[in-house]
Amino acid sequence: MSFEKKMYIAGALTDGEGQIDVFNPANNQRVANVPTAGLGDAQRALDAARDAFPSWSTTSIIERQMWMRKLRDAVIENEVHLRDCLHHEMGKPWGNTQEDFDGLKNSLEFYAEEIARIHDAAIADRAGTHTHRLVHEPAGVALAFLAWNFPLLNLAFKIGPAMAAGCPIIIRPSEQTPISAYAVGELCHQIGLPPGVVQILCTDGYDVADHLSASPIPALITLIGSTNTGRHIMRTGSSTIKRYSMELGGNAPVLVFPDADIDQAVNITCGVKFNNAGQICVSPNRVFVHRDVVEEFTDKAVDFANAAGVGWDRDADILTGPVIDGRAWTRLKGLIDSAAQSGAKVLAGGDRPAGLPEGHFLAPTVLGNVTENMDVYRQETFGPIVSIIPFDDTSDLNRMANDCDDGGLTAYIFTRDLAFAESWAAKLRYGEIQINGVKYDIDLPHGGIGQSGIGHDCSTLALHDYLVIKRITRALAA
Repeated sequence: MSFEKKMYIAGALTDGEGQIDVFNPANNQRVANVPTAGLGDAQRALDAARDAFPSWSTTSIIERQMWMRKLRDAVIENEVHLRDCLHHEMGKPWGNTQEDFDGLKNSLEFYAEEIARIHDAAIADRAGTHTHRLVHEPAGVALAFLAWNFPLLNLAFKIGPAMAAGCPIIIRPSEQTPISAYAVGELCHQIGLPPGVVQILCTDGYDVADHLSASPIPALITLIGSTNTGRHIMRTGSSTIKRYSMELGGNAPVLVFPDADIDQAVNITCGVKFNNAGQICVSPNRVFVHRDVVEEFTDKAVDFANAAGVGWDRDADILTGPVIDGRAWTRLKGLIDSAAQSGAKVLAGGDRPAGLPEGHFLAPTVLGNVTENMDVYRQETFGPIVSIIPFDDTSDLNRMANDCDDGGLTAYIFTRDLAFAESWAAKLRYGEIQINGVKYDIDLPHGGIGQSGIGHDCSTLALHDYLVIKRITRALAA
């Protein structure tokens, strides 16, 4: 099976000014050598998007829906190949690739329907002398920077609303996982999508990415990535006034109160934390457990960690794949060792799993007695590490849960007292509060507060990030 791909610029599959090797973190084997964009390639993409905007922005909703459904059908026909791209470029366990694939299919379906629900509005004139209409129009060219952790899902969150709104979009996937995104470019080319409507190119280094951000052509820059990356992109993009939609980092707290269903709390916390090797922006990081139930929670979390399937065998039931590269593995191991040296207890995992001599695998890890002074507490770990912090009362819990330098994206609450849960939901400064469960879908808004981002992915709120409102006022005849 070949994973050699090309960039997709101005309606054509093309090589670039550079090349990079892509390695599978599950076995350290080279998967492909793919092109990367130089400054000239980036400018070609910018010019093509600018030239496509007048026609694409005025294309009827019915025609845009037609193109989105043609792309959706091509995606469905190529499911196995797209999932294979994910399986090899990221070492993602085969079962976990389904979420990425479904995200792309569902986004194209949802936004093709959702754009038809956007209606213009009228404002009554207080003096009765004028009529006023609010009209939704495409914002302009969009530029999307994607993280590597969900290569197709992250692309899905951007391509759906951009195409539906009438915004040509330039998509820059991570240089660590460009293959599946390039495969989508192949499908855009296959269906004959008008040139410049979607373009997909990878960059190796900041100079080309900064050229894209600083250009006056994009009207909107959207990102899935770290808070530091978001700050950098906003700085480079400030050469002109742009809109931003950014889903950034978080250090998600979990609050487990003494009346919680402990099995439920453990299964959700560990299930989300060990899935995708913990490389999920909404992944639980700091698990605050009441002293009355901390022993029970900890014992069950350790059992969960020890039983979790780890590896890359396509035919096995695997929850936890590798972390993205050796640098990530070393950073995570350093967090674990530093916490242990400061008094935390490594109760499960903490090192390479037995029987997996190759690849960047870290065993699902449970740390007990974690305290506020530890780096594993202060940082978003982005790895399969559950950090348990016991608490005796709630007098300081609100401060601790909200004490998050990386911003507020997601928080979890477990208690049988729903009124109590709602009272805590009101106290927590996070964009998403999950009570006794977890749910994400394309129709549910996904976004953070503060340093965790601007705007939303998913739902009609994401679509509005790609639309601007124009007021049309007309004087009535005297």
